[in-house]
Amino acid sequence: MDSGKHPVLKELVLVGGGHAHVAVLKSFGMRPMPGIRLTLITPGAFTPYSGMLPGLLAGHYSFEESHIDLLPLCRFAGARFFRDRAIGIDIVDKKITCFRHPPVSYDKVSIDIGTTPKVSHVPGAREYALPVKPIEDLLEEIDRLVMAIARSPADGAPIRIVVVGGGAGGVEVILALRHRLCSVPERAIVQTCRMELNLVTESETILPTHNRRVQRKFARILRSRGVGLHLRWRVVRVEPRELFCDSGERLAFDALIWSTDASSPPWLRESGLPTDAKGFLLVNDCLQSVTAPDVFACGDIASVIDHPRPKSGVFAVRHGLSLRENLRRALSGDRLRPHHSQKRFLSLVSTGDRYAVASRGAWAVEGGWVWKLKNWIDCKWMRQYREFPVMKPVSDGDTAGGSHSPVLERSDLANFQMRCAGCGGKIGNSQLVRVLERLPMRESADVEIGLDVPDDAAVVRPPKGMLQVQSVDFLRAFISDPFTFGRIAAVHCLSDIFAMGAHARTAQAMAVVPFALESVMEEELFQLMSGVVSSLNDHHVALIGGHSSEGVNLAIGLVINGISTPDELIRKGGLKSGDALVLTKPLGVGTLLAAEMRGEARGDWIEGAVDSMLLSNGTAAGCLGDTEISAMTDITGFGLLGHLSEMLRAGAVGARLDLASVPLLEGAVATAQAGWLSSLHPQNLRFEELVTHSSATMRDPRYPILFDPQTSGGLLAGVPADRVDACLQTLRECGCRHVRTIGEVIPRDREAPTIEVVV
Repeated sequence: MDSGKHPVLKELVLVGGGHAHVAVLKSFGMRPMPGIRLTLITPGAFTPYSGMLPGLLAGHYSFEESHIDLLPLCRFAGARFFRDRAIGIDIVDKKITCFRHPPVSYDKVSIDIGTTPKVSHVPGAREYALPVKPIEDLLEEIDRLVMAIARSPADGAPIRIVVVGGGAGGVEVILALRHRLCSVPERAIVQTCRMELNLVTESETILPTHNRRVQRKFARILRSRGVGLHLRWRVVRVEPRELFCDSGERLAFDALIWSTDASSPPWLRESGLPTDAKGFLLVNDCLQSVTAPDVFACGDIASVIDHPRPKSGVFAVRHGLSLRENLRRALSGDRLRPHHSQKRFLSLVSTGDRYAVASRGAWAVEGGWVWKLKNWIDCKWMRQYREFPVMKPVSDGDTAGGSHSPVLERSDLANFQMRCAGCGGKIGNSQLVRVLERLPMRESADVEIGLDVPDDAAVVRPPKGMLQVQSVDFLRAFISDPFTFGRIAAVHCLSDIFAMGAHARTAQAMAVVPFALESVMEEELFQLMSGVVSSLNDHHVALIGGHSSEGVNLAIGLVINGISTPDELIRKGGLKSGDALVLTKPLGVGTLLAAEMRGEARGDWIEGAVDSMLLSNGTAAGCLGDTEISAMTDITGFGLLGHLSEMLRAGAVGARLDLASVPLLEGAVATAQAGWLSSLHPQNLRFEELVTHSSATMRDPRYPILFDPQTSGGLLAGVPADRVDACLQTLRECGCRHVRTIGEVIPRDREAPTIEVVV
């Protein structure tokens, strides 16, 4: 949504990336509501589709086929994406408490975080059992089991796998595991290796929420697949490699997977919101909290008072249809519509192989054709969240899909469009004061006058005998999360000081915040500056002043002040022939961000780029400084070749780069090959006049990334050849896992520096 055209008046926050919330995001992308800003808070960029998880475990689907990529979906919806985990909710002040972010304000909030199997009530289960969720951990365990089976001798001890839980989840997991473990590439080894599979449940029967026909079919299928079935076994204790039941039975295991009743996180029970006996949020027929009308909940985490249903993806998907409509109505002040849960529904339970059982009411059928039907339904559902239509921009007169919406009236829009410039464009004093009071800022002994006693200017006393080192940089927001953007921006701006071998001490900030309601602008500034201060505090840097302004796009700039002794200062010049060229971070940020802006980058690629940008160069600079390097710079907007050429000009030398040794971010080659390049990339190509290469190098898909502009890129240093191995080892121990030697310094054979690129 264009914040300059439609200023933010209300905040809709979605907590969790569950099935219902992806439907809400798609709906708001199709029919935006002017004046409404969406924010999704979720731990990762991918959310699993429950219907395909057994097939993923069995090996029928890839991770990408069974997961929804939330970043392109959020971009389509015009929603902000906060990669974080909610840990609390304040229903009085209307704020979501997060693990990493500062509290996130809302006008309306919806909770769809899913559930995890309950392990806390059984001693030892938390330590020795693996819950089926999160799915990523279970996939790692399956990989471990595959390796263990592949290494097991034919006459060795059997691999013992126990699944606790006799519902559909437990049954599907153990059958999927069996199929996967019997289908590994080392099939001959697996066939001669003994496996013991056991399913444990305290129920009288398996699949207790299904009809008797389904129960009998799966009892037969489990027996035919060699799965031991233990009914009425209530696990009371788990010890390393053995579980104990209330009747005295015990069962040994090498891997224990927990798939029992769903549980909710403790923070929901502590929120003050009404919950049922199991801790699930109580909601009415409109999926609205029974005591807090601004709070909605859906999926497995919710319990509809008048229409209780089993925890199943079938109902979570159905919730999405009602939730997206009721959220719109709640934001518009319209009457909500009740959600009607179906009493009879089609249930499809897979058997591990390409076979499944279907049931509805009292009947049940099975066969390969049932699995094909299930696969068709699942793939069709997934396609709607991968393929997005091209939407027309929302005009000033548009409302939410043709229905009346009082969220943004024309008089309000006119007032917001008539904004003053100059000093009239500053953010209000009261807003600034409130934001500063909430920020956890550190103090510095160097500061005579700072934010604690604000004056017309800050006053800093540099230590005697030290040089003052100063740098300034400015960035427009390139991700939708202002807190994470603030953290990255501060790390980026600090990097120039570290590249000089100096110590950062103080900073001044220049913030631009899109105009909106006063409360919205204040929260946006608070999120942004919280990120900035978080990174500054990590480096013991004091914020001593700054300036703020309204604008169209969120942006932040920082003036960083540092100190250094003359002997500690490191310059770009100084490279010597024979030096090794060491790069501390991978390249590819520019092309990945360009692709993400067009919805063409995978979420995990962007997560990798964000993690790289958040990695500070401070520690790496300290390690390199201790190595007595020849020269150093940081790689930012001019790309690797642009910044390397500056070093070569200053040192009157040339360089030879090994393209295969240059570290690259995952996905960078794919996005560059697809033509998704940064707008600065064509200008950086001017450095190609310094490059000598073969035609094979030119055709290499990695070659264009040498010109890719970086945000918060790594350090490039010249290291004497006899110290490079020790230097690399030290850098890796300091957390620079991508550090590489990418080339060497060579004599210059002409007036201009030469960069020889080889493959």
